[in-house]
Amino acid sequence: MGELEGRVSIVTGAAQGIGRAIALELAAAGADVALGDVQQDGVERVAGEVRSLGRQALPLALDVADAESTRRSVEAVVEEFGRLDHLVNNAGIARDNLLVRMKREQWDDVMAVNLTGVFNCTQAASRFMMKRRYGRIVNIASVIGQMGNPGQTNYGAAKAGLIGFTKSAARELGSRGITVNAVAPGFIETAMTESLSDEIRQRLMANVPLGRLGRPEDIARAVLFLVSDGAAYVTGAVLNVNGGMYM
Repeated sequence: MGELEGRVSIVTGAAQGIGRAIALELAAAGADVALGDVQQDGVERVAGEVRSLGRQALPLALDVADAESTRRSVEAVVEEFGRLDHLVNNAGIARDNLLVRMKREQWDDVMAVNLTGVFNCTQAASRFMMKRRYGRIVNIASVIGQMGNPGQTNYGAAKAGLIGFTKSAARELGSRGITVNAVAPGFIETAMTESLSDEIRQRLMANVPLGRLGRPEDIARAVLFLVSDGAAYVTGAVLNVNGGMYM
């Protein structure tokens, strides 16, 4: 019997990469998982993987930047499973450009998904969690929100804002039995980093004391800890999973 047996999780941005790994990690620990993403084919595939682990899966056509879409999705999860225990705010996009060349649309798009999307999801989910006086919310931040990166002022600002959001929400919701924490990944092996040249990859790894890029599973295991009973007294924390590139 898994440690999350009988629990229900929502994972946003679950169609691939880190979101997929988180969904499978939670399912392997016994949770039933609702998978939200704008990539419907992707969430259907991951839903099949969750079911192969013996858990229930609910694929959702979820646009986190749309408050109504978010509200409907959370309601669908509660209607389907009768409860909601965990929310993992993983959905995110990048629209990189140098500050002086960045279009307002690039700024707005990143803020809408990476920051406002977390507000939308957390607001909708916390209403149900507050009634039950229990919940675990984990926000996927980034090392870029802590140390910055050229060409990513929009992304860095959104992820830094997400850390501030995490701490404030933790203070608000703690009295209702809800913890709110963040995981801040470093550079992770995903479809995006796979396309980098060997030269760029070596340059990245030169700044990582552990000498490798992270794997999606590294992030998923950190999330599993934060939603588990072992982290019952952890809230408002930022768990760095970056191989030591930022301390």
